[in-house]
Amino acid sequence: MTDQNQTLPPQGSDANQQGDQTNQSMESLLANEDLNVDMPQAGEIRTGTVASVAPSQILVSIGAKSEGVISGREIEQLSEEDRQMLTVGAEVPVYVVNPEDENGNVVLSLRRAQEQLSWDNVEKMLGEDRVYDSKIVGFNKGGLIVMVGGLRGFVPSSQISALRRSQATGDTPEQRWQKMVGQPISVRIIEVDRERRRLILSERAASTESRQSVKERVIEELEVGQVYTGRVTSLSDFGAFVNINGADGLVHLSELSWDRVQHPREVLEVGQEVKVKVINIDREKKRIGLSIRALEDDPWQSRVGKFSVGQLVEGVITRLTKFGAFARLEGDIEGLIHISEIADHRIEHPKEVLTEGEVCTLRIVRIDPEQHRIGLSLRKVDSGAYADKDYKKLIEEFGHTSSDEEEELPPEGETPPEEQSSAEDQPPVEDQDSPGEAG
Repeated sequence: MTDQNQTLPPQGSDANQQGDQTNQSMESLLANEDLNVDMPQAGEIRTGTVASVAPSQILVSIGAKSEGVISGREIEQLSEEDRQMLTVGAEVPVYVVNPEDENGNVVLSLRRAQEQLSWDNVEKMLGEDRVYDSKIVGFNKGGLIVMVGGLRGFVPSSQISALRRSQATGDTPEQRWQKMVGQPISVRIIEVDRERRRLILSERAASTESRQSVKERVIEELEVGQVYTGRVTSLSDFGAFVNINGADGLVHLSELSWDRVQHPREVLEVGQEVKVKVINIDREKKRIGLSIRALEDDPWQSRVGKFSVGQLVEGVITRLTKFGAFARLEGDIEGLIHISEIADHRIEHPKEVLTEGEVCTLRIVRIDPEQHRIGLSLRKVDSGAYADKDYKKLIEEFGHTSSDEEEELPPEGETPPEEQSSAEDQPPVEDQDSPGEAG
């Protein structure tokens, strides 16, 4: 019995092993769960599902380990329409205000989500040239206030239709506009600036006349390369829309000026009259491409007029890339030294030969006026192919010999004919050093 008892395993050992395995598997599961959880980030918009509704707070499931909370003043500011939407199981867009507050809750906002989505919508409407039907909700001394998708838009008095303006009588804003509050109005978005919370609308631009038919007619009449007078109808981050003969064309940001422009409002304003050049017409998509800078002299052309292919120049290395190095020649004029033009031997990266800030003598090997590009070479600075050009350049700069004298110069190592005949006529002189051997 004693031997049998000794050979038995310790009591409870199997249970302990199973417990250890269970603990390990639970730890692994928890670790994997933490890795797989899509944690909310501040500022993002998510689609959530309403989990519960109470007078003081609303819980919304957004896929995280804990539910998000809409509470406090946020609930008080909700409209009756929004409150009716917030039923258990309803899907709603929410804005993550704080992914974890002091109580460990995810703080959400329904109002801010709606606002962000509204800005997205009006930016899309601006590009689509859509007309929006709404109501006048207010006014100020400059015009009318109209709601567009939850945002307050402004219709300047200059953009109100002639019929409505004829009804605006009186000396004060209240006398002119108060009676219009609550009236329906059709508007078109002409300017969107989310950063400045600026939404400008036009009733005149949303006239009942078929804008599409007008645009089709104008497109048939326009000619690429011709110059027209138009009026700026709207501004956006990517350019300005200009109406010519009843149809809008786009002046892209890059076509506003030869100088760098961050936003069209820096050089234009809505209602401004401008001359534009038609640079392209897409009749299939009914798009008109316009340019303002094409009517101005290209300053780059005048600045590079002093340079020519083959010329030696000094440049400051400004940037190194895997395909070459950029060098500033003068002012904002830069050229590219392609990696194949840096050294006679193969290199993997320009940094093997050049450093940023280094001043180098370079050879201009290409000038592309259309693309505003200058090709430079370091390895061709001493190239024999340019020896004649370099010599003539030196002559022009220092004026040591005239062109006639240059033509009469004998080949290197030969004595000029005049000196040969003179030397033959003179008797030899003994014990007299030649000038070339003196001192």
